[in-house]
Amino acid sequence: MSLGLLAYDRFVVRPSRLIGVVDVGAVYRSKESQFAQMLSRSTTDQERDQAMQQATRFSRQLPEALDELPQACGCLVVVKSAVAGLAPNMIDLTPMLVRKLESAK
Repeated sequence: MSLGLLAYDRFVVRPSRLIGVVDVGAVYRSKESQFAQMLSRSTTDQERDQAMQQATRFSRQLPEALDELPQACGCLVVVKSAVAGLAPNMIDLTPMLVRKLESAK
């Protein structure tokens, strides 16, 4: 019986208490800076159009990547700015979000 309770705790209760936090603002500001640099360095209309296409692609990919995070970690995902303090059951999913966005290029 105790083995069953241990398994239940490890595989059902604890994963449901896990909270993933994402610093969406930092990801957004980083990409915004990249796009601004691309636009300021562009010398042709084609380069400017390319930068704008990348920005548009990012604006579509960000919500999709955010929607995938809860399934990827098996946890509740919240925006980091909405959390007051940190708890031991929190994990930072920002690096995972950045990887998802980079692999979607």
